[in-house]
Amino acid sequence: MQKNTPPRSTIRLTRRGRIALVATGAVVVGTAVAVPLLILRPEEHGRPATLVIPEGWRASQVYAAVDKALALPPGSTKKSLAKAALKLPNDAEGNPEGYLFPAAYPLREKTTPQELLALMVDTANEKFDGAPIAAGAQRNAMNVYQAVTIASIVQAEAATKADMGKVARVVFNRLERGMPLQMDSTINYALGRSTLRTTESDTRIDSPYNSYQRMGLPPTPIDNPGEEAMRAAVNPPPGDWLYFVTVRPGDTRFTADYAEHQRNVAEFNTHQRKGDARAAG
Repeated sequence: MQKNTPPRSTIRLTRRGRIALVATGAVVVGTAVAVPLLILRPEEHGRPATLVIPEGWRASQVYAAVDKALALPPGSTKKSLAKAALKLPNDAEGNPEGYLFPAAYPLREKTTPQELLALMVDTANEKFDGAPIAAGAQRNAMNVYQAVTIASIVQAEAATKADMGKVARVVFNRLERGMPLQMDSTINYALGRSTLRTTESDTRIDSPYNSYQRMGLPPTPIDNPGEEAMRAAVNPPPGDWLYFVTVRPGDTRFTADYAEHQRNVAEFNTHQRKGDARAAG
C-alpha cells in the first residue's frame, strides 16, 4: 500500500511535521530547534538540590545532565547502566530510552547515577503501567513499549501540545495503511543530532531508525516523552489525516488529501523564502 505515499523525491515529513521539498538538489527546510538547557535549583551552599529533566530529552542528554549535576566525569552515568539494575520491559533489551521520565528529581549529598536512573525508570513504570496508559495501549492493539515509542515520535514532531493527538493519529493511519512513517525525527535520532536540515542523502542512511527505508516503528523510543504525549499516543482523536505541515508558528495543517497538502507546503515554502529574504536583508 505504499502507493498511497508520495514519491520520496517529492516530499518529506520533517521534525515538526514540516515538509521539505526536494528539487534539483535543493532542500527547503525550517530553522533548527534549540536543545533545552539543564535546569538546576541551587541550595544555599552551592550544591544543586533538584535535577529537572525536560520532556523530549534523549537518554544521551539525560546522562550528560546527571554527570553535570553530580560533578562526575563525562560518560560516568552511561557507564553506570550495567550496575543500575533498571526495571525495564523486556522489549527494551536494557536500553532505558523512553523510560527516563521527565520530571524533577531530588539530589542528596551521596546520590549516585544508578539511584537517579532507577528513580526515573520507576517513575516511568508507575506512569505507564497503570490505567489509563496500559489500558489505552491494549485498546489500540499494542503493548506499552510500543505506545512509548509512538509517544516519543509525537513528542518530537508536534509543534504544540494541542497538535499531539493529531500527530499520533497520523502515525496510526500511516502504520495501518502500510505506509512508511517518513519522519525526520527518527533520522535525527539515528544521526545523534537535533536539526531540521535533513537532506536526501540523510534519508538513505543504513539505520533501523531510518523511517524512510524501514517500515513500522523504530526499534526503540527516540526520546523520553511526557505524560501529554503518552496520552495522545494511546487515545488519539479520530481522523483520516496522513500529512501535516506547520505553515507558520501556531498554524499546523493536517489533511488526508495530498493535493491539499501540496498547497499547504507551497505556502510554507513561501513563508520560508520570505523569512530568508528578511534575514539576508
